[in-house]
Amino acid sequence: MSGGWLAFWDKPHAIYVNVRHKDVHYRLIAAEIAALVPSRQARVLDYGCGEALRADVVAAACAELLLCDGAPSVRAGLAARFAGDGKIRVLAPDAVELLPHHSLDFIVLHSVAQYLTTAELQSLFATFRRLIARGGVLLVSDILAPQLSAAADVEALLRFAAVNGFLLAALGGLARTLFSDYRRLRVRYGLTHYGEADMLQTLAAAGFTGERAAKNIGHNQARLAFVARPR
Repeated sequence: MSGGWLAFWDKPHAIYVNVRHKDVHYRLIAAEIAALVPSRQARVLDYGCGEALRADVVAAACAELLLCDGAPSVRAGLAARFAGDGKIRVLAPDAVELLPHHSLDFIVLHSVAQYLTTAELQSLFATFRRLIARGGVLLVSDILAPQLSAAADVEALLRFAAVNGFLLAALGGLARTLFSDYRRLRVRYGLTHYGEADMLQTLAAAGFTGERAAKNIGHNQARLAFVARPR
């Protein structure tokens, strides 16, 4: 991830329009990931997990949950929040590189690929291929398709906000976004988009057999998700 994006996530930001938005967002993500954990004995990695406020929900569905984020302040918050949960361990990306080969049963990369270059994603998939166990599962979700417009993202957010009781806050948050660091970074660095064929080809090049999932993780069903297994 570029230094600009990493610095953004390493400091306070206003991606979530209020506490209610952040809470329901992380609850939904955790519930949907937990439902896909392959077994209670699974060792799970959530790579680029962000604040993962409800990681305890995922941990309850598996034997061990490894949370990885590149931002030091995010890792510190995770370590403090889940210090009492013996199933959860917080790792830096460098520590993930040192995990034993074929030691993970389920790897999640949610809403991360858009902030990586194609070369960075290819390298990460190669790491995942080395770490994933035979019969393991890789979930890559919240992928921006080439035809996806900013308007579609706005529409999905407003629908989510209306259902969950923070519509007025969402409207105000969208206005603030026009002048935010996030928008400036998006203009400067852009976001990486993948069509279905492109993502399947990238997975195949790393040694995975993939398919598009019927449903994305989270509230935005205009974005794509993929499930892959090692060949």
